[in-house]
Amino acid sequence: MEERIRGTLDEAAEAFRRAVRGLAVDQVAAIARRVLECFRSGGVVYCCGNGGSMAEAMHFAEECTGRFRLDRDPLPAVAIADPTHFTCAANDYGFESIFERAVRAWGRPGDALLALSTSGRSENVVRAARAARERGMAVLGLLGGDGGPLLPLCDAAFVPDATGSARIQELHLWAVHAIIDAVEREMFEKPAGGSGG
Repeated sequence: MEERIRGTLDEAAEAFRRAVRGLAVDQVAAIARRVLECFRSGGVVYCCGNGGSMAEAMHFAEECTGRFRLDRDPLPAVAIADPTHFTCAANDYGFESIFERAVRAWGRPGDALLALSTSGRSENVVRAARAARERGMAVLGLLGGDGGPLLPLCDAAFVPDATGSARIQELHLWAVHAIIDAVEREMFEKPAGGSGG
């Protein structure tokens, strides 16, 4: 058992090493800049994903409305995760519609959609991304594999060099934390030093 556990840790460490050597920092920084632009212009970041990706979407939103490291004003982020909405939309329009209908209800130009999918192929997330683009929203992706049909819908995306949902989700969680940390510091951290004089 210990060897298997050590093996998963080694796999995760190697995935992070590949991220450091690859495009991860540039890709995640591009997403952070779009999130910052959205917040500074008075927009809302909506987030969606399935399963573990939904958990990470919810985590992103709560770190925005709560706090990450700094004591600061809340930031407007909403995870599309209301079970009453899901059961209504899925029952009447199909599971593929659950995120799309929420985006169509709430999304406005200047808002952003953070779309999470470890395959880049989740049809309900793809449909949400299309609806977001139709509404003039920025589409930001935390994806996997080759990015799938979600990638060309994204204004900025992080597609980690990793295989398997677990490793991809671990890198997505790092990206969530890195984005929030960068945005929070950019918006709320006071510059070092004083006013001079």
